[in-house]
Amino acid sequence: MDYNVKIFSGSTSRHLAEKIAKGYGQELGKVSLLRFSDGEFQTSYEETVRGSDVFIIQSTIPPTDNLFELLLMIDAAKRASAHQIIAVLPYFGFARQDRKDQPRVAIGAKMVANLLSAAGATRIITMDLHADQIQGFFDFPVDHLYASSIFIPYIQGLNLPNLTMAAPDMGGTKRANAYAKYLKSEIVICYKQRTKANVVDSMTVIGEVEGRDIILVDDLVDTGGTLTKAADMMLDRGATSVRAVCTHAVLSGKAYENIEKSKITELVVTDTIPLTKESSKIKVLTVADLFAKVLHSVHNFESIASNFLIS
Repeated sequence: MDYNVKIFSGSTSRHLAEKIAKGYGQELGKVSLLRFSDGEFQTSYEETVRGSDVFIIQSTIPPTDNLFELLLMIDAAKRASAHQIIAVLPYFGFARQDRKDQPRVAIGAKMVANLLSAAGATRIITMDLHADQIQGFFDFPVDHLYASSIFIPYIQGLNLPNLTMAAPDMGGTKRANAYAKYLKSEIVICYKQRTKANVVDSMTVIGEVEGRDIILVDDLVDTGGTLTKAADMMLDRGATSVRAVCTHAVLSGKAYENIEKSKITELVVTDTIPLTKESSKIKVLTVADLFAKVLHSVHNFESIASNFLIS
């Protein structure tokens, strides 16, 4: 049986969903959001989804209303007899809570996985999870995409003479090493110490940076504290230039101010999360075409492996 495809968007990701739908070759489906005076809201589809493969696009960025809106849309599609319900989370919020790193804390990523499953999702498509093992939190298929297929051509186009990839912390060495191997470049590692979240107390670099064109690579940039501190430190140690490529532009707190005041040459991000303001130092690359191709492959039971340069 040939199942119809319906693509819908939550409130926070409409900027990206419109581009994905266009790349797929159809219009976004009609969905309404009714808000009550007490802040409660209700979602409803304004067209039939019976027997359709329903793709619901929503990044679960703060506030948590965005996550709950996605859950309600999944539940509504299930109760409207959709054939498959594929939750497309360009940015998977709460992914940094992937383990118990101290006593008496929740594992937020696992809880979100449980919620998506309980709501009725049959598949997840997401990009650059903070930790790859989060895929194992789900008991149904997870298509985990990587922004490397977007970033690598951009990096190659810069034609930097002394390219060196950098990990902003010890946890990012695997990602930086994958880029370095593909691009046949050197690699350096930043070592940082924190006393609390979002605050870097001290930082040093392992490896040679003098005369090098450094590119820091990470899955997300939040306050920008680590990236800007690393960029300033490397430039002070003789680096020719320092750029950063980060998939998810969370950019909370004083992030924009930190980036503008720093010596970083450029911050390259994707549009998994919409920017709240413009910045001369931030360049946005779209992931819409990649997601559109993957949606088509998922619907037609085709391999998505050709979309990966590195993983």
